[in-house]
Amino acid sequence: MLCAQGVFAQSSLPITSSANALFGNNAKAGKYADIRGFKMYYEVYGTGKPLLLIHGNGGSIENFKNQIPYFAKSYKVIVADSRAQGKSTDASDSLSYEMMADDLNELLNKLHVDSCNVIGWSDGGIDGLLLATRHPEKVKKLAITGANLWPDTTAVEASLFNWIVSVNDSLAKVQQTASVKVQKKLLNLMVFNPNIKTADLKNVKCPTLVIGGDHDVILPRHTMIIAESIPKSYLWILPNSGHSTLVVYKNIFNQVVRDFFKAPYRTQKGMAQLE
Repeated sequence: MLCAQGVFAQSSLPITSSANALFGNNAKAGKYADIRGFKMYYEVYGTGKPLLLIHGNGGSIENFKNQIPYFAKSYKVIVADSRAQGKSTDASDSLSYEMMADDLNELLNKLHVDSCNVIGWSDGGIDGLLLATRHPEKVKKLAITGANLWPDTTAVEASLFNWIVSVNDSLAKVQQTASVKVQKKLLNLMVFNPNIKTADLKNVKCPTLVIGGDHDVILPRHTMIIAESIPKSYLWILPNSGHSTLVVYKNIFNQVVRDFFKAPYRTQKGMAQLE
């Protein structure tokens, strides 16, 4: 549900674009890969075990400018512009979270990555959940923040969801330029998707840290449902935090997620524990 550009910009959402940003516009680190009918732009930083970062709706690599330098100290950080976003242009009419999860799987294949840790923010968290269910061998550990399972006011803060629906309806009435078509495609994604059942989350086999802000646009009770539905899950609700945890609380977010990735997973007397 991360909206960071164009018609999606709203005060309650993180807007992190910068004309001087290096990440997402790095000629030395950036490359394109032919992925399932389009060219996916991606950048790689650091060395070590692989870590995949997945941005939200209307976002780009640059949204992780507070995470890339931190995690690149100990990981090989792989970060890409998702289909039809950032530099990964895609002229097709269709777009789904399942498509984007399969795109990321294919990117990992091309980079010869058998498995990796994953951080997903907002729509990127949805992609992370689907990557873990559709391609479970690829995800070693998963950390998601601000993700939702279905699109309605039981999951998303009502005023925001209704605003997205109204903008989507308005765009259907204007001239369908190339820019409007992209915006419509991204809005359709949020209005009608995802459609993940809680039962589907039983197929997430990896340890998963489920994160949300207590004032997130994704309602905390919905975030709790996600955590309760994943067998090896841990729940972290940040006080006084909205949807922009990775920006506003970047230091504690980075540290807690790093510790989660490093800690061994133990099962004792049927209870999952981090030690």
